[in-house]
Amino acid sequence: METEEKLKKLQVFYAAVLADTTMHYGQAGILEEVSEKKYQEQLKTGLALASRLGISEAKDVFEKTQEIYGCADWHLENTTEGFVAKCQNCLLCQISKQKSQFSPCEIFCLSPLKAMTLGLKPQAEFLVKQTLFTKEACVVEVKLSGEEDEPSNTKG
Repeated sequence: METEEKLKKLQVFYAAVLADTTMHYGQAGILEEVSEKKYQEQLKTGLALASRLGISEAKDVFEKTQEIYGCADWHLENTTEGFVAKCQNCLLCQISKQKSQFSPCEIFCLSPLKAMTLGLKPQAEFLVKQTLFTKEACVVEVKLSGEEDEPSNTKG
């Protein structure tokens, strides 16, 4: 089996595990609580995670995670204040919709993306307009004010 084929199989397996985890958290009634706790932890480590993944720019948060995890197919559009990230195809979302009514979007995708973005650009605004789980696309607007600020992990 070739390396690319192995990677794709691992990405599918990873997405399925996350979808299964989301379903079990949801069925246990703790999905929101666990999501919030994980988000608070991720805010503290967002810059370190971005660094480990070789990410140094806010746009790269979406592009690099897409490349590594193979889940969300993000398309970025520049705006006067930053950029908008849109996704109409997400493996994790697709599998989760088949398994249950519980959305994996916050816990396993948007919160880590937000934490890394804010770690790199503490003054940024990360606005989730809609998710693919409930609409036809996931839409995130990132406003990059304070470009010259040093990265930190304190903004929520």
